[in-house]
Amino acid sequence: MAANPKITFIGAGSTVFMKNILGDVLHRPALKGATIALMDINEKRLAESEMVVGRLVKLLDAPAKVETYTDRRKALEGADFVVVAFQIGGYKPATVTDFEVPKKYGLRQTIADTLGVGGIMRGVRTVPHLWAICADMMDVCPDAVLLQYVNPMAINTWAISAKYPKIRQVGLCHSVQGTAEELARDLEIPISEIRYRAAGINHMAFYLKFEHRQADGSYRNLYPDLVRGYREGRYPKPSSWNPRCPNKVRYEMLTRLGYFVTESSEHFAEYTPWFIKEGRDDLIEKFGIPLDEYPKRCVEQIARWDRDLAELKASDTVEVKESHEYASQIINSVWTGEPSVIYGNVRNNGCITSLPDYCAAEVPCLVDASGIQPTYIGDLPPQLTALIRTNVNVQELTVAALMTENREHLYHAAMMDPHTAAELDLDQIWSLVDDLCRAHGDMLPAWARLG
Repeated sequence: MAANPKITFIGAGSTVFMKNILGDVLHRPALKGATIALMDINEKRLAESEMVVGRLVKLLDAPAKVETYTDRRKALEGADFVVVAFQIGGYKPATVTDFEVPKKYGLRQTIADTLGVGGIMRGVRTVPHLWAICADMMDVCPDAVLLQYVNPMAINTWAISAKYPKIRQVGLCHSVQGTAEELARDLEIPISEIRYRAAGINHMAFYLKFEHRQADGSYRNLYPDLVRGYREGRYPKPSSWNPRCPNKVRYEMLTRLGYFVTESSEHFAEYTPWFIKEGRDDLIEKFGIPLDEYPKRCVEQIARWDRDLAELKASDTVEVKESHEYASQIINSVWTGEPSVIYGNVRNNGCITSLPDYCAAEVPCLVDASGIQPTYIGDLPPQLTALIRTNVNVQELTVAALMTENREHLYHAAMMDPHTAAELDLDQIWSLVDDLCRAHGDMLPAWARLG
């Protein structure tokens, strides 16, 4: 084994996200000497990212080596770890299309990057590019660990495991740890005093336990406190990071299901048939559902990234603070053998016994020199399994379309989507899928295109 790892970052033009991940990496003593290979097809953005990483290396006094590539295969040669973060089609035209075309049919969305017609189309755009990365990895770095930060996470993870089962991969999201911190803030309890265990699928995992450590070392179930606080109007507290999203949907579902879901209310509202309904703007108002939230967020994020990048260019230094992403923790544990626990998206393989073995599950994973080892959960409560299966159906049919190159399964996936099915009839669904395929054009693989 080499003295230092090689970490390849595909999509390095996502400069701010890349800075956060590699800043975390370079904070770790065992990784300071890493070779960092930055790859992006946009040469301007790549040069900007190289500048930022150079400043990180200097500021942290790290003997890291930084390389840049526009050729993906060359960037991957000899990699020990591959971090992937990109969005095929970007905000314009892809995301705008995923919102504007369904809106013509009266189908309103909030985020549209995980499920629904927006998530289906994003998966069809994205998976072929992930498969191309995997094909290169099999040739030039077959033992590397793939850390995948791309949505739709569950569809992507499932599709990679189906076509490239030998790739050591994990899909990474910050919803589990992020939501735990939100709930700790509502409860006014330090997150360090809370323990939890969550499982399910990406964006629809649930806290099976959410407990507070007591002075005598025992743990108290916090769910009664959360339910009582919601019914008394004390929770959720206003969100400082996004005032448009009051988080009421998830609290309401806690009272109906008995468990709190790990992804945001704006996401969860479009994974189910109950909250966004034609002629029911009272529900939008009652639960504070932010329609068209993702396009707004994209515009704000682009402006923020441009502002941050301008500040970086104008300064000789760069702000370095550790994020709560799992990437550096995983790299450190695999490289050094120092054990850690993360929440990752992996092939289920019997971890959650009430879900199919072949679906992508989000579960606690032990990470050490042996790699990423998912932990056994067993059966989920039946009401959680039933709800998760409605999303798994859509994921399964989207992956089937990709694996068999069969457009028919795109219609099947859309007709099984809970929100789409609650709003549109079958003729509308077929017509909507056709319109989306036409609008996305050559961003889709050839088999999915319509003239």
